[in-house]
Amino acid sequence: MAAAAAALAPATPLRYKPYSTLRFLSFYSKNLTTPRLSPPLPRRPFQFHSTVPPKRCFCSVVSAALQSGERTKTEFQEKKVGEMGNTVGEFRKKLKIADIKGGPDGGLDRVGQTLVVMGWVRTLRVQSSVTFLEVNDGSCLSNMQCVMNSDAEGYDQVESGLIATGASIWVQGTLVASQGAKQKVELKVDKVVVVGQSDPSYPIQKKKVSREFLRTKAHLRPRTNTFGAVARVRNALAYATHKFFQENGFVWISSPIITASDCEGAGEQFCVTTLIPSSREATDSPVRAIPNTKDGLIDWSQDFFGKPAFLTVSGQLNAETYATALSDVYTFGPTFRAENSNTTRHLAEFWMIEPELAFADLNDDTACATAYLQYVVRHVLDNCKEDMEFFNTWIEKGIIDRLNDVAEKDFVQLPYTDAIELLLKAKKKFEFPLKWGCDLQSEHERYITEEAFNGCPVIIRDYPKEIKAFYMRQNDDGRTVAAMDMLVPRVGELIGGSQREERLEYLENRLDELKLSKESYWWYLDLRRYGSVPHAGFGLGFERLVQFATGIENIRDTIPFPRTPGSAEF
Repeated sequence: MAAAAAALAPATPLRYKPYSTLRFLSFYSKNLTTPRLSPPLPRRPFQFHSTVPPKRCFCSVVSAALQSGERTKTEFQEKKVGEMGNTVGEFRKKLKIADIKGGPDGGLDRVGQTLVVMGWVRTLRVQSSVTFLEVNDGSCLSNMQCVMNSDAEGYDQVESGLIATGASIWVQGTLVASQGAKQKVELKVDKVVVVGQSDPSYPIQKKKVSREFLRTKAHLRPRTNTFGAVARVRNALAYATHKFFQENGFVWISSPIITASDCEGAGEQFCVTTLIPSSREATDSPVRAIPNTKDGLIDWSQDFFGKPAFLTVSGQLNAETYATALSDVYTFGPTFRAENSNTTRHLAEFWMIEPELAFADLNDDTACATAYLQYVVRHVLDNCKEDMEFFNTWIEKGIIDRLNDVAEKDFVQLPYTDAIELLLKAKKKFEFPLKWGCDLQSEHERYITEEAFNGCPVIIRDYPKEIKAFYMRQNDDGRTVAAMDMLVPRVGELIGGSQREERLEYLENRLDELKLSKESYWWYLDLRRYGSVPHAGFGLGFERLVQFATGIENIRDTIPFPRTPGSAEF
């Protein structure tokens, strides 16, 4: 049927005719002529020096070791300024293990060079005639195997036990071709210096430990393979996010963290207040110290902002203000939700990516979201190959193929009504019952994208207005709003967006329906009074994106220091 064909059409080609552009259609091509979607930023040439100069010394023991006459040239050139003071030396990028081993030949082009490696000891193996040190500096998954003989300077530190797992060391040696099968090159050590000793109680040893245990050691867990790889992929996704939006003419906006409005209208916000006395420990503050009105209510007029204030759940409303002046903007920052949930999908503190497009409708929104996701996924596949191979082997087998499908396939979209019909006809028993008007649960979302459409991302659109936020544009049928959710395998909903209600009367009526204060949103309503335009946007939880790209099951393992109910350590 023609209606069914239209419902299952790819999301990307749909455009909003009065304001359509080709920016997203022309931006991404599946038939790339080169394997790299985006070239790396040009780097200043790194000038290699056989030893570390005195200006790079970072503790007295290393300073003494490195000031032994081995240097041939200083890295930071000093210049006298008058009778007193010197100019600041030139900053230069350190040579890291990723620079040494990251080339196509795995470092063989540097064989014969005298190199310095600084990092942390992962393992130490002492044999009768030789000692093997595995050193990692965090720049890549691979360790540098350092081979020491007893005649190497500083070998006594091995014999005395100063060099142990977890210790930080400075190693100088000659790069040679490795005789082992696990690496192409290794460092034949001439000299080693312990920078920081590691106590025998160091909790991260070679034996396998659970991720639950590592959450209690969040300050040390980035030294493991898994969390080091997650951190690098997270970094790559953040870089690609800024790169995508900047290349498409968006302006980055810093949205406020403290707000007096609730974007989602759910009331799950953290309160920010100075009414609790801060002159002593907060745990010793008596309740009677909080100022009250004559009616026994909290006297918010005495608070710092003169009224209740909260940590933001979204930067969207603020981004809309700048979209109506700069056309296309995006926010990328921390958000907070006081939802008492202990699932593997929820955090109390998380980061959100929220673009807003002026002169755009829901079709532009879905096209932008599709182009964005394909871009960042391709960037990770092209630039984090070693880490992605690790995830493919140890975390989720097949993740590389799954991400390639996302980067290459056309996305499917269908109306919410059709999605409900599809789920009701499914030969599968769901835990949560279904009917038109209910919100989709994770099990429903994953069935649609993983089973019904064989792993293809799916965009559900035109949801019932009763289950969506007040700011979403009402469709002509009066029952639904121009909203969309992007569903992806393993995660379910990854992106949620909508066309915003640009009509003042409709927006005011919706606020009244939901019993939300129009006075609190006076400035938001002003945007509809003064040069209102059709506009749209979406929100993406960054940690869910990291979860999707790495295969990590628990969202608490995608952020350096997770904040969850009952847990705010570190």
